[in-house]
Amino acid sequence: MFENLSDRLSQTLRSITGNAKLTEDNIKETLREVRMALLEADVALPVVKTFIDQVRERAVGQEVSKALKPGEQFLKIVNETLTDTMGSAHAGLELKGEPATILMAGLQGAGKTTTVAKLARYLREREKKKVLVVSVDVYRPAAMDQLKTLAAEVGVDCFPTTPDQKPAAIIEAARRHAKIQFYDVMLVDTAGRLHVDEALMAEIKAIHAQLKPCETLFVVDAMTGQDAANTAKAFNEALPLTGVVLTKADGDARGGAALSVRQITGKPIKFMGMGEKTDALEPFHPDRIASRILGMGDLLSLIEEAERTMDKDKAAKLAKKVKTGKGFDLEDFREQLQQMKKMGGMSSMLEKLPGMGGLAKVAEQQGPMKEFGKMEALINSMTPWERQKPELLNGSRKRRICEGSGTQLQDLNRLIKQHKQMQKMMKKMTNKGAIANMMRGMQGQLPPGMGGGGGFPPRF
Repeated sequence: MFENLSDRLSQTLRSITGNAKLTEDNIKETLREVRMALLEADVALPVVKTFIDQVRERAVGQEVSKALKPGEQFLKIVNETLTDTMGSAHAGLELKGEPATILMAGLQGAGKTTTVAKLARYLREREKKKVLVVSVDVYRPAAMDQLKTLAAEVGVDCFPTTPDQKPAAIIEAARRHAKIQFYDVMLVDTAGRLHVDEALMAEIKAIHAQLKPCETLFVVDAMTGQDAANTAKAFNEALPLTGVVLTKADGDARGGAALSVRQITGKPIKFMGMGEKTDALEPFHPDRIASRILGMGDLLSLIEEAERTMDKDKAAKLAKKVKTGKGFDLEDFREQLQQMKKMGGMSSMLEKLPGMGGLAKVAEQQGPMKEFGKMEALINSMTPWERQKPELLNGSRKRRICEGSGTQLQDLNRLIKQHKQMQKMMKKMTNKGAIANMMRGMQGQLPPGMGGGGGFPPRF
């Protein structure tokens, strides 16, 4: 998400350098480019106009800080304005009641049922809540079966329903069951339509009046651009929405919906769906998203993701092993590949690092996940002894490993070479300050625009 917008803004903001002061004249062209970048990203016109006016007002006449170059000062202002446009701070769920009831609304095809399952998993795993999901979509029998299947996949309970029941009866029975069984949260999946119509609005109003939920979340497809914001506005006029969930955000390179929804509806974006898997739901942090758009990375999200997905015991065990000089074998290498896959792969990690957005795209184009799959298959085809002593692999063993993994000899040789490089790096990392020196070395080797040479993005 935001790839095109990020590229355009990064190029544009590099142009405003060498000035002692930010003035109306020297930011005029830059603001015009920023405006075009936002419009191309499908940001709603009123939002673009407000955004540009705010940036101009904040920037004109500002003395450039001695610690920052003019381009960096301007970037800082754009970053702050982007953050404000998307809502300043993360708006979490306010779970009140026994059980706390969350109503999910939206059009058909927006990914509502899948989002219910994702949110259920998020609440169970990260908030440690006992969750019940229930479908009142009596018009699409497959929706009830889909929710039941997804609930089993994410490890939560699904209240049994049939298409011949009335939504009001389902809600009453589900609520009674949730109270008796002491569920913390009840998630209600409602029926959708292909477009906003009177029948849909009347039904959703009646369900809301009966449920009196603590949260009413509107689920909208980010790929519909500014239409997402307009649809959210229509629902907000009919229902007291408390927030928005953007789905399919991983498939929209423009990002206009994220920048428009908050401004047009006045409601915060609370979550973003970043893929088809049931764990692909991220809390929406405006400051982090703004930083990601401007190529400054998102280290906080990367750290949180690492803490959540990485096995701390295994990491400590590996660190101890390397430190005591016992080496880094192919078992350890496979473990690192699996940890990286859990975190969304190389491109997902790189795009969260400051100045690495360009490298993330290169990594994605080169298909590292496919290579990781080959590496893992090769290691799985080895015996435990071969994984511990890869230097002793001879021609016949190599042929057997390649045949067993369905790969070529050059794939195996590449794996062995990369493992040796990783071994050397691991040894260096045991030295004090080695990681910092390695990062500084990488930063110096990168071309302008990827965190090297050109000094962009700034540190502030």
